[in-house]
Amino acid sequence: MAVLIGIALYAAPFVTYRANRIAAGAARSIFEALPPTTAFVLVGAALSVAIVAIFVRRSIVRLAAASLGLVVIAPCVGLSAGFVTPAGNTFARVSPALGFWLLGLAFSLLVADALTRLRLGPWARLGALSIAAAAMALLLFSGAWDGLSILKEYATRADSFWSEARRHVLLAIGSLAAAVAVGLPLGVLCHRAPRLRAAILQVLNVIQTIPSIALFGILMVPLGYLAAFPLAAALGIHGIGAAPAFVALFLYSLLPVVANTVVGLDHVPATVVDAARGMGLSNRQRLFDVELPLALPVILAGIRIVLVQNLGLATVAALIGGGGFGTFVFQGIGQTAIDLVLLGAIPTVALSFAAAVILDAAIELSNGTSQ
Repeated sequence: MAVLIGIALYAAPFVTYRANRIAAGAARSIFEALPPTTAFVLVGAALSVAIVAIFVRRSIVRLAAASLGLVVIAPCVGLSAGFVTPAGNTFARVSPALGFWLLGLAFSLLVADALTRLRLGPWARLGALSIAAAAMALLLFSGAWDGLSILKEYATRADSFWSEARRHVLLAIGSLAAAVAVGLPLGVLCHRAPRLRAAILQVLNVIQTIPSIALFGILMVPLGYLAAFPLAAALGIHGIGAAPAFVALFLYSLLPVVANTVVGLDHVPATVVDAARGMGLSNRQRLFDVELPLALPVILAGIRIVLVQNLGLATVAALIGGGGFGTFVFQGIGQTAIDLVLLGAIPTVALSFAAAVILDAAIELSNGTSQ
């Protein structure tokens, strides 16, 4: 981490200045991108974090130092936009460069390492996530980053951004809900009928191996035929758009849900099932009152995999008109506008990270409940 901080401070540009959104950029170091006093404060804070990373082993001290580094660097990159851009120039663009990203990476990894070593419980991890989200929201709403190129891209697309955000979340969570509704009974069936298990899991394994783009393309044909029927068209089923993306994400989601349901039920102790049977519980009561609650942590682990996977794959759905954050990613690639790419990529990463933390906490809480 100290090496990363050193490279960021002395061998990498802090921001990139461009005359317009698609022009070639010019690198600016920390001392070129910030007023001298602010630059010295930033360098001093970063060096302090590096010293703590090398010499201090107490996790709480490392957490405090890395958090301070993030608190310092975040407003500085916003301040650099106003410092570098000529007065009255509305066409210039300022973007964070390698130095900023390396500092952010080093500080974030130190925070993550300290939190891991502190072995926080699930509620504490959720609290840390809430604090991080609140700090980011405060930074965005304060206007400190309004001069950055990515926020300028957002300002011109604010309405479409939130529309695509809703579609992205609906695709990911809707396909997950459908997969859970189908996959849980299917997993119970595989557990109850071992002869069917191999065949069903093999089919789902084959689906999982199909590349996402290919599966989206394959589904466009049958859904295009279905669109000829008035009822299908009224439901929004078309050969392109959200329908094939939803079906593809649903199919990708089935294997983790079904497989983890089977594994979870297989690991329910036989003595517990026998005790429930001896108490006179019916098959249905044993399933819902004993087996599924004990298998819940493993089932939730499968759901966690699916949600993180779907949030990423939903980005690719933009290639077939499915919408979502991938719309900005592929528009940015087509226009050679990296900040437009980041406008779609950063929220996707943030959603996936938050989903992983929340479901990890839910899994740990369910483990405590089942025990």
